[in-house]
Amino acid sequence: MSNEPMVSCIITFLNAEEFLGEAIGSVLAQTHENLELLLVDDGSTDGSTQIALRYAERFPEKVRYLEHAGHENRGAAASRNLGIREAKGEYIALLDSDDVWLERKLEEQVEILEAHPEAGMVYGQSQYWHSWTRKPEDAHRDHVPKLGVQTDTLFEPPTLSTLVYPLGPATAPCPSDLLLRRAALARVGLFEEAFRGMYQLYDDQTFLAKVYLNEPVFVAGECWDRYRQHPDQCVSAVREAGQQHTVRLAFLRWLAEYFYAQGVGDTELWKLLQEKQLQTINRIQTRQSREDNKLLRTRDTRIKDLERNLKDQRRRTRRMRKRNRKLMQEVRRLNQELASMRGSVFWRLSRGLGRIRSTLSR
Repeated sequence: MSNEPMVSCIITFLNAEEFLGEAIGSVLAQTHENLELLLVDDGSTDGSTQIALRYAERFPEKVRYLEHAGHENRGAAASRNLGIREAKGEYIALLDSDDVWLERKLEEQVEILEAHPEAGMVYGQSQYWHSWTRKPEDAHRDHVPKLGVQTDTLFEPPTLSTLVYPLGPATAPCPSDLLLRRAALARVGLFEEAFRGMYQLYDDQTFLAKVYLNEPVFVAGECWDRYRQHPDQCVSAVREAGQQHTVRLAFLRWLAEYFYAQGVGDTELWKLLQEKQLQTINRIQTRQSREDNKLLRTRDTRIKDLERNLKDQRRRTRRMRKRNRKLMQEVRRLNQELASMRGSVFWRLSRGLGRIRSTLSR
């Protein structure tokens, strides 16, 4: 009997001290106990490194700490790949450091893959988790989106490619909900490490696109994880920056290259991909047009402000010139009056008296 764990659980993290302990706790609380937990540090600079090291020290038989050479930050995809390469289990489960699993997640998913040996992956529903904040306004915002495909069903490849986001309308699975066969990973390959930074938004979609195209996937109706909603999420940051369509187009171009390399001949799949590319390009152009128009409106407003200020300055200048002319006229009048006074008898008498006073004062 093998001493290797059946399931390798991989948590990748980067500066996740606020949530990491809760994620780890949800793994250690699983009813399926034949597991190992790999904590992959993507170059954290906060307290999360010490949190992970403490768990590895406390549970050495189950928990391992991993990092890139030199404690380098290499992105989520590279960190997941590091965990996968180090994994010993027959099954691979991913958990984002800000999400949590429900306690029967692994037990029920392993049962499904054991019952369907042809399936390379299983996923179900996820709870979009707002109430973790404990704010009154978030108390009733938790919800479980419908998957949009038939549940408790095994889908042969490439069926989900056309049904599920980002090419289809159905809800994409959360990475934290996936359970994969290690053998399936060996067949389809690992995560695309080029998708980092803002492009990390689609690193899970590149991987899932490969799975949908090559592996049977079982879609269940159960909910097994809580997908934490907060403003520091990658998706929130990209949307805040207005770059979601740019990132999506990069993914679609990658997908076209991948389809070509795989020799995909499914005309429906190619047609759908081209439609999504054109749709995304149009959205980028529409957004750019709106931004250009906004810039033009801003410039027009600025020009009008400058013209108004210039007009006001000209009016003030004219008033100043008019005032100056009046002052000059008054100065000339006073000069003339002074000259007239200097030529008078009174002026000469005043000067004479002044000289007499000066002489007497000596």
